[in-house]
Amino acid sequence: MPVETPVKLPAIAFLGAGSMARAILSGLLQPGVEIEGGIRTTNRSSARAAELTDLPGVTSVATETDAAANRRAVAGAGIVVVAVKPAMVPDLLREIADALEPGTVVVSVAAGVTVDTFESLLPEHVAVIRSMPNTPAVVGRAVTGVSAGTRSGDDDLALAVAMFETVGEVIVVPEEQIDALSTISGSGPAYVFFLIEQLTATAIDKGFTPEQAALMVQGTFRGASELLAASEDEPAELRRRVTSPKGTTERAIAVLEEANLKQTFDRATDAALARARELAAGA
Repeated sequence: MPVETPVKLPAIAFLGAGSMARAILSGLLQPGVEIEGGIRTTNRSSARAAELTDLPGVTSVATETDAAANRRAVAGAGIVVVAVKPAMVPDLLREIADALEPGTVVVSVAAGVTVDTFESLLPEHVAVIRSMPNTPAVVGRAVTGVSAGTRSGDDDLALAVAMFETVGEVIVVPEEQIDALSTISGSGPAYVFFLIEQLTATAIDKGFTPEQAALMVQGTFRGASELLAASEDEPAELRRRVTSPKGTTERAIAVLEEANLKQTFDRATDAALARARELAAGA
């Protein structure tokens, strides 16, 4: 999704450059985004680091060849994005703590790791923002939740929001809601893909080829999503327009209502939330 208004950000360091970090990175490399001081990325392996070396304005280093790579990356960075696996976060924070300059904004994309964990391991002159992006960031259609830490001000939060807006939309929520948000927008793409899988299987059972089934189902989901985005009406109203009284769609919707999908989604998201809390507790 193109950046509509020019964005200016300070130097950014990505510690860990996996799929989510790379998605954010792609947004930052769009025309209209200016990074004063460039972007630094670190990876454990030289092979992975080499994949980013040709990107304009990006310095990519592997920790296996430079033991001080993380500390060098954060030196002078205005934003530090911590994108390593959750279990690796505490050791990484201890490693970089005294290399962070006053006023640095540390942004976490590590699921389940609390602001308190970050703030307990970083100096008081560093602000912490916790975030939960989702995988549509890859195509500039992310929905990212962000939560301010106890030491972050409005300007710190605005920097994080501006960064994530390069790959989609941003919702600011209190930290106590970030895990619940992860069960909706964070895990949400998987729910959509699962529904597509199931409807595709149903189409195949009705005699269509896998190719025909994929065309029908994926085209329908894409078209319905674009119709919703272009409309000022609520989803319920758009559904009613497809559902003629006493027609075939009405009969199908009645079956879906009997299945109590709302209760199923309640149970599914409650299960995801329970697991997020387990991860936060180190389970």
